[in-house]
Amino acid sequence: MGQRVLVLNASYEPLQFISVRRAIVLLLQDKAELVEAAQQRLRARGVSLEVPLVIRLVRYIRIPRRMRLPCSRRSILLRDRETCQYCGAQPGRAHLTVDHVVPRSRGGETTWENVVTACRDCNHRKGGRTPEEAGMTLLTVPRQPQYVAFALLGELERHDVWRKYAYT
Repeated sequence: MGQRVLVLNASYEPLQFISVRRAIVLLLQDKAELVEAAQQRLRARGVSLEVPLVIRLVRYIRIPRRMRLPCSRRSILLRDRETCQYCGAQPGRAHLTVDHVVPRSRGGETTWENVVTACRDCNHRKGGRTPEEAGMTLLTVPRQPQYVAFALLGELERHDVWRKYAYT
């Protein structure tokens, strides 16, 4: 019973990880419902339960949205899923750079809305220009991620069942 269970809000937004024991208690108290289960079963005298992997709370939990996340290389790579935002390449973390959409030499700041992951070739090709001036387009518009889902993102990517809840 050392594995963890993903808890989703009533809106299917990832909230946190809890122990299997705590998840079973929430299910038995009808505070949560089973969304996905493992193949294994928990057996006790006269009862057999599926081992939960994902549960969803019955009541919606309000989450503060004003929390500011630090804008760091690691978090930018995580947000962009280690993918160059210009060409879509995934050469690996060591071969990726952080690019300022509006270059720092032109007053661009290191903010969530102005920083993207880029491969070395695209970053070099863009140079000190804006993407429009370099004739390049971004695959996605950079934005600040929501706090809770983003804080769990690295963990969600580790399990096939959890991965589909990473970007809901």
